[in-house]
Amino acid sequence: MKEEPGFIPVGGVVKAHGIRGEFGIRCYADSPTLFDGTPLFLSNGKGRPRPIEVSAWREHKDLVLITSPQVRDRDRAEALRGSELLVRAEDLPDLDEGEHYLYQLVGCRVVLEDGSEVGELKGYYETGEQDTWVIVDKAGTEILLPAVPEFVLDIDLDAEVIVIEPPEGLLDLYLNPEPPKNKTGRPPRRKKQTS
Repeated sequence: MKEEPGFIPVGGVVKAHGIRGEFGIRCYADSPTLFDGTPLFLSNGKGRPRPIEVSAWREHKDLVLITSPQVRDRDRAEALRGSELLVRAEDLPDLDEGEHYLYQLVGCRVVLEDGSEVGELKGYYETGEQDTWVIVDKAGTEILLPAVPEFVLDIDLDAEVIVIEPPEGLLDLYLNPEPPKNKTGRPPRRKKQTS
């Protein structure tokens, strides 16, 4: 999906739900309470994001179901599949000290505890279980790091530096992969001698 400057993705529409226009989103935000009163926008990757009014939302299994007066039937809800739900960065709630939004971390240098350079945080994947950071080193190698507290030691937004302690062997997996094993072909077949 195309990045929209100034907008932050907070959910992705995955399906229509029912026949009255309700649609389900996979929520990227910590809490769907963000949908209470925060101006929301929809983007399908073409053109500018369109404002969408949310009249109600509820959690259902692993999705958040949204009702909007602009989406009154299943066909319209189905047409939203694949769209992203966005908020303007300026509309995000203020955070407590020491908290941050993921989008703020993109572009930070990533180093090990001893100061060794790992790369730059280029992006992230948000999943239900944990976030996965995409770190790219100077050679352009992509490293995927599970962004859990035991692997992320410190985040200094002012200095734009993140200190990590990746699980043992993770960096070697990406930076020093084992060379491919030589394939040994089957031995040539002997022809039977006929007398």
